[in-house]
Amino acid sequence: MAGAPPPLLLALLGLAALAAAGGANAAGRKTVGVYELRKGDFSVRVTNWGATLTSVVLPDSRGNLADVVLGYDTIAEYVNGSAYFGALVGRVANRVANARFVLDGKVYHLYRNDGKNALHGGKRGFSKVIWTVKEYVGGGDSPYITLYYHSFDGEEGFPGDLDVYVTYRLSGPYELSLRMNATALSRATPVNLVNHAYWNLGGHGSGDVLRHTVQLLASRYTPVDAGLIPTGAVAPVAGTPYDLRAPTRLGARLREVSGGKAGVYGYDTNFAVDGEARALRKVAAVRDGGASGRALELWADQPGVQFYTGNFLAGVKGKGGAVYGQHAALCLETQGFPDAVNHPNFPSQIVRPGQVYRHNMVFKFSF
Repeated sequence: MAGAPPPLLLALLGLAALAAAGGANAAGRKTVGVYELRKGDFSVRVTNWGATLTSVVLPDSRGNLADVVLGYDTIAEYVNGSAYFGALVGRVANRVANARFVLDGKVYHLYRNDGKNALHGGKRGFSKVIWTVKEYVGGGDSPYITLYYHSFDGEEGFPGDLDVYVTYRLSGPYELSLRMNATALSRATPVNLVNHAYWNLGGHGSGDVLRHTVQLLASRYTPVDAGLIPTGAVAPVAGTPYDLRAPTRLGARLREVSGGKAGVYGYDTNFAVDGEARALRKVAAVRDGGASGRALELWADQPGVQFYTGNFLAGVKGKGGAVYGQHAALCLETQGFPDAVNHPNFPSQIVRPGQVYRHNMVFKFSF
């Protein structure tokens, strides 16, 4: 592809870099690598380890480039890290209470990796496996990469075989789109895929996001118990610290919200997005209150969005020598409601054989 940079391929432990050409000949490659998509001064990098978004570089209001997602320098750190930086999370993202659910009269037991609960697909979720690069075009009008993973029947306790695809695409000027789909092949199964990027619009190593303003287009949220498991209620945000319908400076609000453990504060909350689920609609708007002037809008077609403010980040060594502390970034994870498999009143996440789960997101950046 004329003008497209070759993908940067790394050995699994990040000990060596290999050169390779992009394009259709990338199909089927099982090497763990990092692949760049570039459109002018806007670029992103994705690795097929966990279908992970490793960088998003764009200018600020003065033309200065910065990487606005948290992450690591090497594939080895992604393999061993616990923060889910930029990962594609599944088969079922977020928490499943008591790591169990009942489907079609059968009880399924999942891997417990969050106390007594299952979190983000278990010990070896989709963020901890090698995906296959199906297509890769690094430059041109619409650079993209499509990754594939086959999840086998019984993986982490989930029923049925599942074919999963995700495409990252630079779909417009300073616009990054994600298209996820998953087809159930043999048995009914829950599916809830999430992109777990940590955003700091001032730059990934610029400190905390307390000066960021956030607006969520959500008039309801799902309250949780002390273990961050939904109670089953869907409550109005009006009159609560969860009312972010108007742009709100995070530093003025975070301490009003318990982070789930003593001494920890900040959001880790699922919001019910206004408007019709399955229709692409505006979910959130974020603006850096610092000098960069960067902003993003998130559009998606899922019923919920998990808003997380990096409450448990503490001295994490990141890219380029940066150290990420508490509230160093925020996450906007469009999703089905947490623990939906155990709450019949929540939108269903069950995909039956032959059916296709679909999840679309668009990040629109400005500065």
